[in-house]
Amino acid sequence: MTWADFLCSQAEALLACDFIETVTLNGQCQYILAVIEHATRRVRVWGATAHPTATWVIQVFRNLVMDLEDVGCRAHYLLRDRDGKFPALMEEILSGAGINTVIIGVRVPRMNTVMERWVQSCRREPLDRCLLWNERDLRHVLREYEHFYNQHRAHQALAQAAPLRAVPDPVTDPAGLTSLDVRRRDRLGGALHEY
Repeated sequence: MTWADFLCSQAEALLACDFIETVTLNGQCQYILAVIEHATRRVRVWGATAHPTATWVIQVFRNLVMDLEDVGCRAHYLLRDRDGKFPALMEEILSGAGINTVIIGVRVPRMNTVMERWVQSCRREPLDRCLLWNERDLRHVLREYEHFYNQHRAHQALAQAAPLRAVPDPVTDPAGLTSLDVRRRDRLGGALHEY
């Protein structure tokens, strides 16, 4: 079985995670930890910190396990890279919840394509367009983007639906087309648009 076939056949059981690094205007390096479900493309941004200690990462994964249990997600695998910020105890927490950690190869981002694609979107859509003064500003932007990504952003892999919103029924009545009232809501000062 090829890696692509594995990802497709196990999409319902796959999660992926990664750290994103960004720098705020005050010169502080911030690390963002996010987890995405392969099947639904739902992303969970677990926060940002200047110092991703083992204690912080372990608590994030405890929270993740509780959140997955609350929503009934039946994940069996978590894809991650070989980043040194992931402590060994994290794998024990995940295995206790029935989630096996799959470590991707060195310098093979194609093994974690869904997460890497989200990282690119996060960089291009909010992070490259917003001036982030400090960690508080970064967390605000990440909360807004997580909501936008999960509720409004159309995904080709989901037939233009959003992870937490289905595609609306098409308007086939010609009279209905003339009475459409489309409104735009800007988020993050116009960096993101919801229709």
